[in-house]
Amino acid sequence: MKRLLSGIQPSGELHVGNYLGAIRNWVDLQDEYEAFYCVVDLHAMTVNSPAPESLGERTINMATALLACGLDPEKSTLFVQSHLTEHSELAWILNCVTPMGELYRMTQFKDKSSQHQQNINVGLFTYPVLQAADILLYQASAVPVGEDQVQHIELTREIARKFNARFKKVFTEPKAVLTRTGRIRGLDGQAKMSKTLNNQIPLLADEDAIHKLLRPAFTDPARLRRTDPGNPKVCNLFPLHQGFSPDDDIQRVDKECRKAEIGCVECKRLLGANMAETLAPIREKYHALGNDHVQGVLRDGAERARAVASKTLEKVRYGAKLLKV
Repeated sequence: MKRLLSGIQPSGELHVGNYLGAIRNWVDLQDEYEAFYCVVDLHAMTVNSPAPESLGERTINMATALLACGLDPEKSTLFVQSHLTEHSELAWILNCVTPMGELYRMTQFKDKSSQHQQNINVGLFTYPVLQAADILLYQASAVPVGEDQVQHIELTREIARKFNARFKKVFTEPKAVLTRTGRIRGLDGQAKMSKTLNNQIPLLADEDAIHKLLRPAFTDPARLRRTDPGNPKVCNLFPLHQGFSPDDDIQRVDKECRKAEIGCVECKRLLGANMAETLAPIREKYHALGNDHVQGVLRDGAERARAVASKTLEKVRYGAKLLKV
């Protein structure tokens, strides 16, 4: 069975954009691959958090949410990045074969630097090298990502080639597996859904909270009145319908929006009800999972992950001619 790896930062509460764009896909892929899923807490340290002391709590909460969404410890390996020192060690070794020019070209570094001008740190710059180490440690052939991460996977492939050519062929070159759902825009219609931009719907929101957040959400700029015909292709909320609503409702909204037979208020009520129905079991399972159980899953996951990562790192050390004790 082919191997897969993907990770997510414990930057805060999951939102529906995370769920549609990544997590739901992870759940499906664990039946097709030997899947490794990682809470990347070291990556989260590259930006200033308003409460840095809460990183451990956020890590547990993220793992709990992933389990509530359907990640199955019997089918996949869930672990925390910092629990394995192999990630940091390999990142340093890969730093030594990665040209600075390649890192300067990373669009995410440019974006993050503009957002965090008071904290443009070395970790933010070398973030893609640590990400490459995360992937290459597990010899993953597939990495599920959104379009904004494809550049990082291409860099990972380049880093693998450079190490293999300079020292010894060790690494598998991974390929990006694009998620089925495209980028989910935020409720403001201006950017990707993000907690930082406060334009998201939390994954654990109840029905009342969902309806409250949807009420002022941006839709189709051409629909100034209910009688104005709309275009679902430009409606900010239609991708959410496609993610949460049954086919009959999606087809109805598509048809009736174009003919101005359904208004935005009614459309939002329908979407809110469908979202609440899908998310209620996730919220219930999240609150039912205890910390002890989640920590046990993460300990078991770290052991399974280390069994693979340590073998890869041993080959790397041998290939780089590092002295063995």
